[in-house]
Amino acid sequence: MKRATFTVLFYIKRTKKLKDGTSPIYARLTVNGLRSEFALQKSIDENLWNKDKGCIKGSSAEAKRFNTSLDLVKTKLYQHKSEIKEDGKELTALALKNAYLGIEEDPKTILSVFQEHNDWLKSLIGIDFAKGTWKRYEACYRHVKVFIQRKYKKKDLSLKEVSPIFIRDLEHYLKTECNCCHNTTTKYLRNFKKIIRIALSNGWMKVNPFANLKFHFDEVDMDFLSEEELNKVMNKQFDIERLQQVKDVYLFCCFTGLAFVDVKSLSYSDIEDNNGKLWIKKRRQKTKNWCNIPILEPALNIMDKYKNHLVCIKTDRILPVLTNQKMNAYLKEIADLCGIDKKLSTHTARHTFATTVTLSNHISIEVVSKMLGHSSINMTKKYARVVDDLISKDMMKIHDKYKTA
Repeated sequence: MKRATFTVLFYIKRTKKLKDGTSPIYARLTVNGLRSEFALQKSIDENLWNKDKGCIKGSSAEAKRFNTSLDLVKTKLYQHKSEIKEDGKELTALALKNAYLGIEEDPKTILSVFQEHNDWLKSLIGIDFAKGTWKRYEACYRHVKVFIQRKYKKKDLSLKEVSPIFIRDLEHYLKTECNCCHNTTTKYLRNFKKIIRIALSNGWMKVNPFANLKFHFDEVDMDFLSEEELNKVMNKQFDIERLQQVKDVYLFCCFTGLAFVDVKSLSYSDIEDNNGKLWIKKRRQKTKNWCNIPILEPALNIMDKYKNHLVCIKTDRILPVLTNQKMNAYLKEIADLCGIDKKLSTHTARHTFATTVTLSNHISIEVVSKMLGHSSINMTKKYARVVDDLISKDMMKIHDKYKTA
């Protein structure tokens, strides 16, 4: 690659004399033959100016101070030249001038970078990301947008205005104005942190505002059905078709461990015959990890029940699954009718599979982790801790019975 040529020339503009009769001093930058110039906010009597050397004539103390200030300008210009090259940017006379004057060329803003990221994410839905991931980033984008408008009275801010104080104020806003719980707030902040990482990696920011900030999730109690509660739901029959249908889908998840998004897309192409036993072999949409699940009899019976259902035939799906919102609304109704004082959701079915159906029946944690499609066995250990707590509580019930006098 041809090396860039660069020169700096100081000169006075005699045609633009100031009111006091002095002439303003300009710096002319030339890179590869192309020029750009700017005023130095200094002026001098034209008779004292050395045109050939680009400095003040003489060796007086005043002349030396003035010429030293010009040398300092030249030094700073060379520093900016090095920084531009280190950042991998194109060196031009205009870029150098703007760098010296502190003028950003097309400054990157928080919301513009955030939107670019979300658009990129949206284009990869079903390929590398689940739709839910994009929705979470979209929700985070909307919160940040409103926060900027309310806090700063602006439509957007430069990335360089993101500081630790900005982040702490955003955290406070999410918790107080948006009524987000601690864990939801932490999720949003981690989403926003990814946007900042993108800005840092592209050189749009120099300092990481998250460097000394730590955000942790609080442990939450997992809702799942005990064996007694699971039997209640299994034995409960509903005259209303929608409730019976939602109950069946929920139970199918309880006996397979599939997440809502995966059971909704489950088709017979995901079912394999393994020595006469049917297995679900499917990639999780969330993690792309494989789930290998032997299908238990209750789940097989539910599959058989809906094999001729019109919706299943039309959509090539195993079960007629409603939207997640409708499922959760009807599950609340089912819990009330079954006398279960727990908040049932599509995800409690997955918890029930991990705890009541498998680990409580002495299935190894490694096998459970594989069936759930977890990326790490550490993700499965939280269920094992829950089972241990249940065993401990049950043992405490008989503690007094065998207590020695």
